[in-house]
Amino acid sequence: MDLKEQVYSVLVVSASEKFNQSLAGLLPQSRFSPVRTVSGVGAARRELLERPYDLVLINTPLPDQSGVRLAIDLCGDSGTGVLLFVKSEHYAEVADRVEDYGVLTLQKPTSSGLVAQSLHLLCGTRERLRRMEQKTASIAEKMEEIRLVNRAKWLLISELKMTESDAHRYIEKQAMDRCVTRRAVAESIIQTYQ
Repeated sequence: MDLKEQVYSVLVVSASEKFNQSLAGLLPQSRFSPVRTVSGVGAARRELLERPYDLVLINTPLPDQSGVRLAIDLCGDSGTGVLLFVKSEHYAEVADRVEDYGVLTLQKPTSSGLVAQSLHLLCGTRERLRRMEQKTASIAEKMEEIRLVNRAKWLLISELKMTESDAHRYIEKQAMDRCVTRRAVAESIIQTYQ
């Protein structure tokens, strides 16, 4: 495990200047950078199309929407950590609605200590999700390699009348002899016979 401290990109979605200023003190640039602030859901969605963010902090309600749907969408579509700030009178209802999606919720008003603690939890969750994303990508790459190798084997079988075991051995031997991956050999075979 890497012991260097990770830096997290943050999108703050809030129409309250007072909230934004109080939050800025809890987001040191050494740990959170860049920090971008937008004032509504529409602006947040446009910003998220431009680039992904590690953390999104949503101060509800917002002028154009409540922000709850944005929080749910972000947790469903990405590995982004989401912290939703909700007025205390709506907290129980909103928290029940979003917890199954992995949205972390805090009621307002809250203390800076609780916000800082929540940010640490969110960063830990983001790292866990990042590792899972890497594993998923690795598995997807391996599955794609298997598909390419199988496609190349079937081309060798149909074009050169090899048996499946001969085609498999051929690809393995070519990879070893040429010091390349089985994927590279498979791509070469596919390019040759298609």
